[in-house]
Amino acid sequence: MSQESTATPRMTAEDLLGILRTCAGVADDIVLDDKALDTDFGSLGYDSIALLEVTANLERTFHVDLDDDAIKASDTPRDVISMINSR
Repeated sequence: MSQESTATPRMTAEDLLGILRTCAGVADDIVLDDKALDTDFGSLGYDSIALLEVTANLERTFHVDLDDDAIKASDTPRDVISMINSR
């Protein structure tokens, strides 16, 4: 008999990129390399409306509740990945 894992899946940069593409219209040729992972979302071209959509998608996909303070404290893609994986 197999046991089903109830653990929240770990988020990767590719996961976040897929969500950004779905919610915020990221071009298909964009990659989240080390430099982009540490660049703030504003400099990457994302406004607060796009990030609200991304947040809602993250909550559904990774089964987490994200409050406004957590999102505001996550300035970069790497911050978001770390925040999701710490929950």
